[in-house]
Amino acid sequence: MPAAARDGTAQSGARRRLRALRCHLGQEGAAPELAAAASAPAPTPAAAERPLDAVIVGAGFAGLYAIRKLRDELGLNVVALETGNGVGGTWFWNRYPGARCDVHSVEYSFSWDDELQQEWDWEEVMAAQPQILEYADHVADRFDLTRSIQFETKVVGCAFNEATEQWAVTTDRGDTFSAQFLIGCVGCLSTPNEPGGANDIPGVDDFEGPVYHTGRWPHDVSPEDLRGQRVGIIGTGSSGIQSIPVIAEHAEHLTVFQRTAQYSLPANNHDVDEDYREMIKGNYGPLRELAKKSPAGFITGFGGRTSATDGTHMPEPQMYAIMDMTPEERLEALEREGFELFRQLSDVGMSMEANAVACDLFATHLRDVVHDPDTAAKLTPSGQPFGCKRQVMDTDYYPTYNRPNVDLLDLRRGGIKTVTSTGVSTEQGDTDLDVLVLATGFDAMTGALLRMNIVGRDGESLDSHWEAGNHHKLKPS
Repeated sequence: MPAAARDGTAQSGARRRLRALRCHLGQEGAAPELAAAASAPAPTPAAAERPLDAVIVGAGFAGLYAIRKLRDELGLNVVALETGNGVGGTWFWNRYPGARCDVHSVEYSFSWDDELQQEWDWEEVMAAQPQILEYADHVADRFDLTRSIQFETKVVGCAFNEATEQWAVTTDRGDTFSAQFLIGCVGCLSTPNEPGGANDIPGVDDFEGPVYHTGRWPHDVSPEDLRGQRVGIIGTGSSGIQSIPVIAEHAEHLTVFQRTAQYSLPANNHDVDEDYREMIKGNYGPLRELAKKSPAGFITGFGGRTSATDGTHMPEPQMYAIMDMTPEERLEALEREGFELFRQLSDVGMSMEANAVACDLFATHLRDVVHDPDTAAKLTPSGQPFGCKRQVMDTDYYPTYNRPNVDLLDLRRGGIKTVTSTGVSTEQGDTDLDVLVLATGFDAMTGALLRMNIVGRDGESLDSHWEAGNHHKLKPS
C-alpha cells in the first residue's frame, strides 16, 4: 500500500477526487445511490485490513476500471461485489450464439496501460463474445483485480446512514459492507426480461423443453446442441438478430416470432490483418485522443467497413443527400452500395421527408434480398423513422430468411396466446418446438439499480425517487 494512501490528508484528498471520478465509471454523474447485482467469496483480506472507502457493484468493464482507478491510482480500500463467478459483466452472461461487439474491438478496450494495448491482439474487427471475455479475464489477472472482487454475491439492499455518512450494503450471503461511497457498475442492459416480469409471456413454465434467455445463455450449451431440434425464438432486437442466423445454421427448423421489425445493417465483420493491427498499435495515442473528442466516444463507427487509416483522422465515406438525388440516381446508388448506402445518407436525420424516402428505399432493397414477398413485407419496419432506435448490426440476418428451414411469424398479424407444453400457440395457429429461446431484452437502464433496494436520505427509496422517471445530478434525464 503506498504510504500516501495511509496518510489522513492524502486519504481525504483522494476521497474528494473520487467524487469527481464518478463520471468516468460508466454512470456519468451518478449520485451515491448507484449500485447493482454483485457477488464473490467472503471478504478478501485486502478489503478487511481497514475500513472500506468504496463498495463497487459489478465486475464488468466499468467495475474492473473502478477497481484499477480507485484502488491502484488513488490508494482507496475497495471491494467489488459480483453476482457471477467470473468477471466480464455482459460478456460473462450473454453467451448466446452470434454474440459479439458492434464497434471496433480496438476501441472496445481499456486505454490506461500502453503495454496492455501493445500485447493484446484482437482476432476480428468486431470481436465475438469468447474473445471479449478472454480479454476481461486477462485484464483482471494482469492487474491483480480479482483480489478485490467477491464473486457469487448479489446485493439485496443499500441504505445510507445520514448520521455516519456511510452506505450499508447487504448481500444475499448475509454480508454487510459499510463504505462512504457506493458505485454502481452494473450496466444499463444487465437485467433480463424473463418470465414473470413486465413483458411476461404466459405459459413459459409449462414448456417441457429447454428455455434459454439470450441474456442468461447456459455456459455449456453451444449451437451444436441445437442440431436436429425445432427451435423457436421470441424477439428480434439486437440479441435476436445476432443469434438467428447462427441458430438457423444448426437447427433442424427455426421459427422466429417477431413483434417489431427492425432496420438492420450489415456488420461487415472480418478478421484483423497484420497491417491493420500494426497501424492501430502504432497510433493508439492519437486514436484515443480523437475518441475522447468524438460525440459517441469512438471514431471507427458501427460495423467493420470503416476503419482508421493512420490514427490521426478517419476516411470520409462518400455521402449522399437523398433529396438531391433523382429517383434513378437513388436506385443506382442502392444497386451499387446495397444496405451500405443507409450509412451514407446525410439528410435522413435532419428531414422527415428525406427519412421517408430512405425508408421506402430500404423496403425496396429488402424485397430484392429476401426472395419471398410476404416474408419481405413482414420484415419491413413500419411506423418508425430510420435511425430512431440504436442501430442494429447483423451478419446475414435478412438472407437467413431465404433458408428453407426458417419461418417468420409476424405477431402483428396475430399475437402469442400462450406457450404450451409442446410449443407456442398464437392467434395464427400452433407451432411445435423442442427448444424455446427468449430474446426478449432487458429491463433497461434502471432495472439493475432498482433491484438493489437502494434507500437514500430521509428514508426515500430510489424506486420512489424515480417513480416519474430516472434523473440524477450532472446528467440530463
